[in-house]
Amino acid sequence: MALRNIRIDEDPVLRKRAREIDQITDRIKVLRDDMLETMYDAEGIGLAANQVGILRRIVVVDIGEGPITLINPVIIEEYGCQDGLEGCLSIPDVTGRVERPEKIVVEFTDIDGKNNTLVAEELLARAICHEVDHLNGVLFTDKVVEEELTEFDEEVDE
Repeated sequence: MALRNIRIDEDPVLRKRAREIDQITDRIKVLRDDMLETMYDAEGIGLAANQVGILRRIVVVDIGEGPITLINPVIIEEYGCQDGLEGCLSIPDVTGRVERPEKIVVEFTDIDGKNNTLVAEELLARAICHEVDHLNGVLFTDKVVEEELTEFDEEVDE
């Protein structure tokens, strides 16, 4: 496994739509392992392949319940609405309030090539929606419901 460089806001790869993965090869498995290592090292809860410069439809998510790998994810149903602050490893030190579905149903292929359906709620739903947006070239800043973004305040030791 290896740490990959996380692409930052102005990088054009973040605005491109990722291509579907036709076959789960050893290269895809290495990419997934590298993405997990990179996400954990950056203390994130999700990472899309284009955030590390690879235009393929794979995301990893871990909200503290163990890692989930979603290949070619498609959100097929959305329920309710939740409003909350989001940040992004590709847009450091910025948060914004974003509306997302409270619950989603997502179809995807897992790392073993099996087709799956997952019902996700609350934070997991938010994280998956955020990462699927990345695969479509959409950043959370495009969906901020407040007029201005909120930058993290730096803590000052006294």
